[in-house]
Amino acid sequence: MRTATTVEASGFDSWTEQADFVVEAEKAGLDICWVAEAWGSDAPSALGFYAARTERMLLGSAVMQVGTRTPVALAQTAITLSNLSGGRFLLGLGPSGPQVMEGLHGVSFARPLARVRETVEIVRQAVAGDKISYAGEEFTIPRPGGDAVPMRLSLRAEHPIPVYLAALSPAMLRLTGRVADGWLGTSFVPEGAAEAYFAPLDEGLALSGRSRADFDVCQGAEVAFAPDEEALGAMVAGRKKELAFSLGGMGSASTNFYNRAYSRQGWADVAAQVRERWQSGDREGAAGLVTDDMVLATTLIGTEDMVRRRLRVWRDAGVDTVRLYPAGDGMRAKLDTLARAIELVREVGDAG
Repeated sequence: MRTATTVEASGFDSWTEQADFVVEAEKAGLDICWVAEAWGSDAPSALGFYAARTERMLLGSAVMQVGTRTPVALAQTAITLSNLSGGRFLLGLGPSGPQVMEGLHGVSFARPLARVRETVEIVRQAVAGDKISYAGEEFTIPRPGGDAVPMRLSLRAEHPIPVYLAALSPAMLRLTGRVADGWLGTSFVPEGAAEAYFAPLDEGLALSGRSRADFDVCQGAEVAFAPDEEALGAMVAGRKKELAFSLGGMGSASTNFYNRAYSRQGWADVAAQVRERWQSGDREGAAGLVTDDMVLATTLIGTEDMVRRRLRVWRDAGVDTVRLYPAGDGMRAKLDTLARAIELVREVGDAG
């Protein structure tokens, strides 16, 4: 198994600290560093800077939101970052959700499946160096009715650019298997993943004539090490409000893909109750409904032996790349946690 992490501006006190973290993570042996956008800083600016500061590690966008840039603008960004980094760039794309797309960017979230599919197809045209000509439901290039003719980018891709999609719904997972090189997943419970995630993903892979051997399953979770059971209990309790936010506050009043993912993995009743409490403004009550099992099932929190056992379950479920979100009070503590987790992932992966 490979190791990865995701960084975003809100997780650090300064850009200098974040850049230092990325450089030190590479020294610790990390394979991939993903840079998030969410509703904060843009990913490409930071990725270009980190490409100049690192030498070996792969760098990816996790994710650039489809709909906030045109498909060709995404392709231009991907080619630029790939060429700048010597072929170390991975293009991570995702549909985001209605709150961010409509509430922040002012663009429609309607038909995300078609928008993502067409975006990937257009990006691949541009990266291949072809003249860009496309007629779809969401995009028509060139625009009809004028004098424009198909064009190709003047910048050529010097290296392959793998495309990863962030997906949670069955339909988006099926599309991911059909058109992408990897899946950026979250809210992952390996015991329920076969039906909730891998069944539609494998359907899509089969439609493209591939199997999971041709594909990277990249799953993420917080990692934290507890010295004993008492400390573990405090850690779990401290994560319940974060999980309640995912179940109740992510997305919009009618659309929450995280809530649906947990529901498909055995927690439909609890997920519905947490969402109702959160939406009514009772944040503490929502967090109080989250069980210890829900936190432990979707994180890599525990004693070192517990995390090791959990990584074996992830490996056996089919995870190829473990995306680690290291806990810690300050950069040094986070790096220590990350380094310790990298060693465990290598140990478990080598044993498999």
